[in-house]
Amino acid sequence: MSAQEQSLTPSPALNARFAPDGRPLSLVWTYTPRELLADGVVHVVGVSLGVIGAMALTIRAALSTLSPAETVSVAVYAAGLVAMLGTSAAYNMCPVSRLKWRLRRADHATIFLMIAGTYTPLVTLVGTDSFAFGLLAGIWLVAVAGAVVKLTLPGRFDRLAIALYLALGWSGIMAYESVIAALSPPALWLLAAGGLLYSLGVIFHIWRQLPFQNAIWHGFVLAAAACHYGAVFRSALDVGM
Repeated sequence: MSAQEQSLTPSPALNARFAPDGRPLSLVWTYTPRELLADGVVHVVGVSLGVIGAMALTIRAALSTLSPAETVSVAVYAAGLVAMLGTSAAYNMCPVSRLKWRLRRADHATIFLMIAGTYTPLVTLVGTDSFAFGLLAGIWLVAVAGAVVKLTLPGRFDRLAIALYLALGWSGIMAYESVIAALSPPALWLLAAGGLLYSLGVIFHIWRQLPFQNAIWHGFVLAAAACHYGAVFRSALDVGM
């Protein structure tokens, strides 16, 4: 989410919510050089593995017996994965500047799209009824609305967004019979592990006083994303072998 964020004196001529460089005034903490290095390492590893994994998954889907719709759903997930990891790295590794806070908008927006993108192949591959696809449409509707809010109203509703991320991520439970229960045991356990890791990681995201808090939080995000990647990959193999 955030790397080095510093408090600056706002200009009276600007919106009271923002500093002269475009930073939301609520962001007032800083990170040490070692903390920034640790967070940077996590992001470099995440982007590298994400790009390799997305390519491998997309190629595997294209060479399998998946239908065109199923292959596209996997590609949507792969694109969302790379977009989320890439924008997070760009934002967190960017020096403090107006560009950094613009990248923050994209970072927060792509989280919504990543959640919806993760559900897309799972529902498409194993969904058994219209309720599952209706839920997927609802997830995408909420995700797009959340992304628009993050892009157009930066620095607002940040705490609400965290709650919405979690609610959206766990919303698949409502389609337990038509999606979750249809997953193979390995895919199901990977999906659940990823959700738990994301949820547990939020503790470190809001624990600002903890040394290396940001790197730890992003480590949880990377581990959770890896679990969900495994769930999608395994589901694609189960259906398209």
